[in-house]
Amino acid sequence: MDSSNGDKPLRKISEAFKDIANCINSPNPQQLELAPFSQACSLVSPLFRCLGIAFKFAEMDYVAKVNDLCETSKSISTLQSMMERDIEENCVRKPGSHTRNLLRVKRGLDMVRVLFEQILASEDNSLKNPASKAYAQVFSPYHGWAVRKAVAAGMYALPTKAQLLQKLNEDEVSAKSEMQNYVTSSILVVLYIDKLFLSRELGTDW
Repeated sequence: MDSSNGDKPLRKISEAFKDIANCINSPNPQQLELAPFSQACSLVSPLFRCLGIAFKFAEMDYVAKVNDLCETSKSISTLQSMMERDIEENCVRKPGSHTRNLLRVKRGLDMVRVLFEQILASEDNSLKNPASKAYAQVFSPYHGWAVRKAVAAGMYALPTKAQLLQKLNEDEVSAKSEMQNYVTSSILVVLYIDKLFLSRELGTDW
């Protein structure tokens, strides 16, 4: 990503998820609209790209699932309606179902949250420990041995924190603020999505 164009992807991410969290937390919350949610999720895609080969698999999978949700938002208005349609068609767990894709996207959002939490808690310039912890906590339980081994090897090619911030066109102070904002908002968003699954007795551990 070229930072010379003045783009602020991290700020865009934090602002978009703050808006989503505000909708969830409003005094009279409505069902969460799929279009703004999927658009917010699409803003996270460049972040995976900035992390390099270690998260290449995650980037490809995440982007494909988000694209599906964006396309679906043209004909289905809310996350709830989308899930209800998959339940009616008995295809929730089938590969390619919108609900399955939503679960995968949620894990991507959660991985970024844990990564940011770990970066904020460390003064180290290396991203290996933060990224390894985030992967282990969120993705590793659902991946086979071959994928886990490839990710472990890719961790040695991660950018440094300074390099990541340069790619994101942020300095240390602004990055910490935007990362914390995302962490705060994404906790609410992930919890909201989990409740959508659990209230329909779909589970989230698959």
